[in-house]
Amino acid sequence: MVTISSRLKPLMQRGCDFLGTKLAVMGGAMSWVSERNLVAAISNAGGFGVLACGSMTPDLLRAEIQGTKTLTRLPFGVNLITMHPMLDALIDVCLEEKVGHIVLAGGVPSAPSIKRIKDGGAKVICFAPALSLGKRMIRNGADALVIEGMEAGGHIGPISTTVLAQEILPELHDKVPVFVAGGIGRGEAIVSYLEMGAAGVQLGTLFVCSSECIAHENFKKAFIRAAARDAVPTQQIDPRFAVIPVRAVVNEGTKHFMEKQREAIAKFDSGELTKEAAQLEIEHFWAGALRRAVVDGDIENGSVMAGQIVGLVKEEQPVDTILTELVRQAEQALLHREL
Repeated sequence: MVTISSRLKPLMQRGCDFLGTKLAVMGGAMSWVSERNLVAAISNAGGFGVLACGSMTPDLLRAEIQGTKTLTRLPFGVNLITMHPMLDALIDVCLEEKVGHIVLAGGVPSAPSIKRIKDGGAKVICFAPALSLGKRMIRNGADALVIEGMEAGGHIGPISTTVLAQEILPELHDKVPVFVAGGIGRGEAIVSYLEMGAAGVQLGTLFVCSSECIAHENFKKAFIRAAARDAVPTQQIDPRFAVIPVRAVVNEGTKHFMEKQREAIAKFDSGELTKEAAQLEIEHFWAGALRRAVVDGDIENGSVMAGQIVGLVKEEQPVDTILTELVRQAEQALLHREL
């Protein structure tokens, strides 16, 4: 397990106390990637692993939580998608399995959902893509926030991490713990956000090429080969259909998504689909495309979701080694500040 010195510990203490960990480092919940093996490895190394529920049924989620518990006795969380049609049942599973922290993502969580979790004894972590939404989440009972910039992989917002941090941390860091995510790949960056008032950070892309990650070898190789400029957001082709941009390494799958948008829009225009159904077809593209890349290794036609920090991923390493190096860089940065 990674340990930290007396220089770094005070900066991470609030985040560590909130998560119950040695390091204030959350694992980003990545569908098909953040399953029991990676989550347990992050927790065992001193961080805070987070299971990605994605489109799982309650029974599948329960099995994954129980499977994670067989690999670690340390704290870990579960990420739930707020738009999941069985959200309440998924929350109940987490509470029954005594999950201590639930992350609500993929939309603005409702006050009743937050209350349901808190009444069940778990802590609630919400995403805040803007200051106004951060304030709203806190009013609704969120125990902590994650602010994630557009440099991140997967579904992203329009604002960079550095701008979000400057907008939100001065206003909200004294209200609840705030974790910063998106474009973080070195310890020096972690220190900078901690000094701005962050309680900790959330990392995703860096863990994909960990030894413990079950992602297909082809998927990992795509990460190791990629440069930062290769991870780009998808484009929306029709203003009538709001498409949340997805950052991924450019490949044939990127072109397939544009085609899927055109097909769904044509079906709507012809009356074959309602607007809601067409929108759902567009969004459903990503679940299958991501699985093809992560599980099947089809990195040409699947979706290789990655943050811009992918350019810093050069080799496959154990999670413990990744975290140890981040801590070393962070402590070296702090040491230089004392000189």
